[in-house]
Order: sequence, then structure tokens, then C-alpha cells
Amino acid sequence: MPDLTGALVAGGRSSRFGRDKALACLGGRTLLERAAASLEGCGLRLLVAPPGRYALSGWEAVPDTRPGEGPLAGLEAALAAVTARRGAGWVALCGVDQPALTPAYWAALWEAGHVPGVRAGVLAVQARDPQGRAQPLAALYHTALLPGVTALLDAGERRLRLAAPPEATVTVAGLPRQLFANVNRPEDLLALERLLAAGESA
Repeated sequence: MPDLTGALVAGGRSSRFGRDKALACLGGRTLLERAAASLEGCGLRLLVAPPGRYALSGWEAVPDTRPGEGPLAGLEAALAAVTARRGAGWVALCGVDQPALTPAYWAALWEAGHVPGVRAGVLAVQARDPQGRAQPLAALYHTALLPGVTALLDAGERRLRLAAPPEATVTVAGLPRQLFANVNRPEDLLALERLLAAGESA
């Protein structure tokens, strides 16, 4: 997926986790490293985080222009960076709290909303978990959304799910349940460790 830009949003408060969860380890790798590995096939990779906090080989650091304002602000920073570097294109937005994602996950979203879809008005592609819930923090967004995202933030809105209108969003269902494991608390990390151990021993 060389035309896809990976944008990894890190540096949140981790208030429910109790410490910086990006640096928490799972199977010998940090959550930051695991999330980054899922986006290894992207032609451009951006790490949206406070300057100097993290380092990832092969990733370009992009400052969060609205620190503390959440993933919608991270999306704005990523879309702006891609617009400056590539003019237009797709961004795969990912948070460090979904370390079970894989390159195949992003390939499925890319296939569902590839470039021809933009001409039909598709500006976002989101997966739906087994409960039918959309996953806006592990989704594709087109740079055409940047003005709307900026307007939302300027108006005080912080909900990432409002970044793209429903009529411009494609959803993908049927992806493996384990991909949607989310780490917000220490107990979530322990549960994911058990899940991975079970998978490796099966």
C-alpha cells in the first residue's frame, strides 16, 4: 500500500492505564511498536506525538498541533502533514491502544475504499467489530476531510466519529474478532496477553 500514509497517534494521557501505555510491553514489544508494525506497508509513516517523546525507525515525527485534544486533533495533524507532503491521499489512522491490528486489517480497508471510491464520494473507511460498532480510531480517512475536521475542532468538538459524514463512509464487517482487542486499562493488557498466548499455543 505505497500510496497509503500510516499515521500513528501516541502521547495521550493514558489516565485509565495509570502510566504511558504506548511504552507498555506485550510479548516483548511495546504497544507503540506493535501498532506501528501493522502499518509497515505504508509508503509514508507519520508518528503524531509530543516532540521527542518517542522514536520509531522509519517514521517521521509530526507534532500534535492541539496537545491534549484527543484523536480528532491527531487526525487533523496527520491530514495536514499528508496534504503538505503529497497534496492529497488516504491516511490510515491508528492508536497505540489497538496492538492486535495487522497489515491484513489495513489491506482489507484499503481494498474496500481504494482510490476509485473517492470519485463516488467515499472519504472514510471504517471496520465494524463483531458487535457492529464502527472503529474510527483504526480507520482510513481522505485528506479532503481536513477542512471539516478543523472546523469541528475550532467549534470545540472532540468526537472522532464525527470526522466523516455517514454518507461518505464505507464500513467493513466480518474481520477477525481478535483484531479489535483494545487496551485502556492494565487488565485489558493482561487479557490480551492471555489471548495471544492461547493463539500461539493452538
